[in-house]
Amino acid sequence: MAETPQNFSNHVRYDPIFHFFLMPVFVTTFISTVVFAIQHSNLLTWLHVVLALAALFALFRMRIYSMKVQDRVIRLEERIRLSAILADPLRGRISELTVKQLVALRFASDGDVAGLVQKALDGMDPKAIKQAIVNWRRDDMRV
Repeated sequence: MAETPQNFSNHVRYDPIFHFFLMPVFVTTFISTVVFAIQHSNLLTWLHVVLALAALFALFRMRIYSMKVQDRVIRLEERIRLSAILADPLRGRISELTVKQLVALRFASDGDVAGLVQKALDGMDPKAIKQAIVNWRRDDMRV
């Protein structure tokens, strides 16, 4: 069975364990801990609030760290890819692209990427880059 072509409207991915289990559990735990601390206020209940808040922050930091690592890998992959397929005037300007622009350009086919790189260098934002892609390259690895 063929996969559905990826495009701007369906490229966002969710990690079910993170988005639909861990996040709701941690947020619910924090809220219920605050409610309990308000109803039964003492030092121990407020320490539990601090602990629940610390756990929620830790969850967000872990997510942010993993996304930063992914962005670094994508930046490297795209710089290598662009070095191989762009003509000389644009090839020399690859370092001017932001990480967010490179992350957006990863979806562009080799045929579309040169024009989009020029637009990105002229100031096109990452969302507009994704919206301008005609022929999408699938990327199912990002979470």
